[in-house]
Amino acid sequence: MRIRDTFKLAVSALTIGAVVAFAWPGDAEAQDKRIRWNMGSAFGSKLTQLGTLGVSLSEKMERSTGGNIRLKFFEPGALVPPLEMFDSISAGSLDAAWSTAGYWVGKDETFAMFSAVPFGPRAGEYLGWMYYGGGKELMDELYSPFNIKAVTCGVIAPEASGWFRKEINSVDDLKGLKMRFFGLGAKVMEKMGVSTQLLAGGDIFPALERGSIDATEFSMPAIDLNLGFYQVAKHYYFPGWHQQATLFELLMNKEKYDALSDTQKAQIEMVCGDNVREGLAEGEAIQGAALAELKEKGVSIHRWPPEMLDTLNGAWNEVAGELAADNPNFKKVWESYSAFREQYKIWDELGYL
Repeated sequence: MRIRDTFKLAVSALTIGAVVAFAWPGDAEAQDKRIRWNMGSAFGSKLTQLGTLGVSLSEKMERSTGGNIRLKFFEPGALVPPLEMFDSISAGSLDAAWSTAGYWVGKDETFAMFSAVPFGPRAGEYLGWMYYGGGKELMDELYSPFNIKAVTCGVIAPEASGWFRKEINSVDDLKGLKMRFFGLGAKVMEKMGVSTQLLAGGDIFPALERGSIDATEFSMPAIDLNLGFYQVAKHYYFPGWHQQATLFELLMNKEKYDALSDTQKAQIEMVCGDNVREGLAEGEAIQGAALAELKEKGVSIHRWPPEMLDTLNGAWNEVAGELAADNPNFKKVWESYSAFREQYKIWDELGYL
């Protein structure tokens, strides 16, 4: 071999060695720990947004990480019942879950503050508090004692206020009704004389059809249409005072999450961030067509009069005050949330039409 050829081989070897030596440190670390997690879901895979966003999360996670992280989506109940996923993740028997924090009010009513707040903010303001106003840190603080890590992983537009078999013309018409209701809004309805219960999405239509409940709220028009509530209840009310925006989460066993590389944690954050974008954009885009179809099916669409909304808002203020007085966790989160909203109000009044 000539001296020139030997020199070229030596240079090539040095170059390859340098590339290896200066490869991004997280890459090797991430490739050494391929993640294969089972992810339970609170919502069926075919359910518009609520379920399809969970499927999208699973697919995007695999594509964007080159298969380094796989979250296998399982239908509700396939691994454990949806309302039992919290305990299973805490114990480590379930790796992860696609859900919304309002389902965990049995553990601490404060969890609902990271899902949807009655008479609360629209998506932009809500995300502002979560990411830059202290919300994320407070959510971490609330989940940590349960050995759970939660990442905000979706948001959807305002929901409807509910489906009723009969028209509601006054507060008195609410008294004595049995209604499926979610989160903190259920406590408001109870002050109105409504008997509330929390049912999973797939259980609502049968209960409404059998007459076990007289009314229900669930989600936005495009989602409610998918579940067929219009077949047994023809009066549909707006606005969704109890859920002006709803956050969704990826729950993970904290020990397993802490064992991830920095690269993998960043990948989860970024994929969840894109899921937030997808949920908000899609949710805003699909409601008009759904409302038109519901009208064609004979649904009467109502808007609550101002006096009804004022009454509901007053009841919510009572509920929030009672929760803050009884629960130190709620008080801490409520004070952070309220301070952010008070400051944001200046911008809201000046910046928006």
